[in-house]
Amino acid sequence: MNTEFFFNRIKQECELFEPITLAEMDGVKLMDRMDTKYIIPMNLLPSILADAKQYYYLLETNNERLCSYQTLYYDTENLALYHLHQVGKENRYKVRSRNYVGSNLQFFEVKFKNNRGRTIKKRIKTDGINEPHLEDKSSEFLSKISNLEPDNLQGIMWVNYTRLTLVNKNSPERLTIDLELTFKNDTKEIKYAQIAIAEIKQEKIGASPIVDVFKKHHLKEGSISKYCFGIISLFEGIKQNNFKKHLRRISKTLHQYDSIATNAFA
Repeated sequence: MNTEFFFNRIKQECELFEPITLAEMDGVKLMDRMDTKYIIPMNLLPSILADAKQYYYLLETNNERLCSYQTLYYDTENLALYHLHQVGKENRYKVRSRNYVGSNLQFFEVKFKNNRGRTIKKRIKTDGINEPHLEDKSSEFLSKISNLEPDNLQGIMWVNYTRLTLVNKNSPERLTIDLELTFKNDTKEIKYAQIAIAEIKQEKIGASPIVDVFKKHHLKEGSISKYCFGIISLFEGIKQNNFKKHLRRISKTLHQYDSIATNAFA
């Protein structure tokens, strides 16, 4: 398996996009949005980017188009927030500290998925990533905007990756593509270099040129969140019944990628 070959091709395709800066994409923050996820095998991503570049700008930060993200997720000791996701509970939260490495910005972020399927993200700037427990500023913010008890939360998992952020040239839409996914806790570290997780972010679900590109490459909508995928990857004996369809798709994608890469570099 040669993921480095495909990663280099991805970097080459990224250089062909028209760039956009953080300041220029301020009007497309989409902090209240609808999300649609896809799983992409790394071997398909260069072709997908080639097809997408006429429709999208690519975020460039400090001369970098593939940007590193470091994220620490919080949950209770018994993973109560994860289990709400696993059973499909509406009006649920994700809580995290994030370091946007390329821009040297750190935020404490709270994502709320309401009963209409909308994702609402709120955040505050911080001086660093809070670990293992929330500092006073973040605790006060969490108490103000949610019904969660900050003292019950602790940092339980790192999710690190490289992100491409595409911005639609003609409508308020962003596409993030996360690759080199790495999950880590106190006892284990797992990296998935063979796949990327893409997420379309829109004010409301509607037509999108990237959906047509995905269809061209026979990709179907549906994936598990990086948070839930990471919990399942790192923690033993975790209930995952509602995610089995997505986990089977990931497993199939990993298997297909390994077969393609083995044949390509035999």
